[in-house]
Amino acid sequence: MSRLMHEDSEGLSPWQAKINEIIFGADTFLGKLFDIVLIVAILLSVAAVLLESVDDIYDVYGRELLLIEWGFTLLFTVEYILRLVSVKQPLKYAKSFFGIVDLLSIIPTYLSLFLTGANSLLVIRILRILRLFRILKLVNYLGEAEFLIAAMRQSRRKILVFLYTVMTVVIIFGSIMYLVEGPENGFNSIPESIYWAIVTLTTVGYGDISPHTPVGKMIASAVMISGYAIIAVPTGIYAAELSQVMNKARDARACEGCGRTGHEETSLYCRFCGTKLD
Repeated sequence: MSRLMHEDSEGLSPWQAKINEIIFGADTFLGKLFDIVLIVAILLSVAAVLLESVDDIYDVYGRELLLIEWGFTLLFTVEYILRLVSVKQPLKYAKSFFGIVDLLSIIPTYLSLFLTGANSLLVIRILRILRLFRILKLVNYLGEAEFLIAAMRQSRRKILVFLYTVMTVVIIFGSIMYLVEGPENGFNSIPESIYWAIVTLTTVGYGDISPHTPVGKMIASAVMISGYAIIAVPTGIYAAELSQVMNKARDARACEGCGRTGHEETSLYCRFCGTKLD
């Protein structure tokens, strides 16, 4: 993002370029200082929102927490406006991931004027901490995140088929339990029985609904045992796809010296002949 915004700073007036350098430049002293102050402000604002939800604290410090919340909101509003005016294509930034998060982090406070409790959504500000990757030079770790996303994307069809199968199973078991147990044992409807099947299959077991008849208990036992086997399926699917994605990434890095593959994403030199990798 930093590189993109610096490129987008061309053609700006001197004061806009200076603001762009401070806000989006993580390599300068002022840029680093700005990011650190911003992250501290985000953490403090989120802490204020969390404390505000505690009745004992709110009864004593409610007014102070409200003032703190509005103070941070006004601060972030000014910052958001500065981000828009310091780039050549403000709409492009507004539609970016961080642009949307920045906007969503200030809207709830203004909504609270018309909708009670909307300010609780301010915890979305914690997403802005993702800028920490830019400050601490952790951008290289985003490559690993791309592996995870690619594996999820490739396994989505298999997982969707799995979820369809699970939904079919819980609907069938829920309907059977409704017939076997009935309203007199707490299974008041098929949707409520399906809820019981989902809770039981996932081994959560809230216990708010439970079978009472011998047949119902046998069916419940079968659902519980099936749950252990079913839960492992999506994990295996995702692990297999992740392994394939990582193997493809290694194979794509062929050494120009010896032509061999199998290098790690972070490798700088060929582990077979020592030639520098692209």
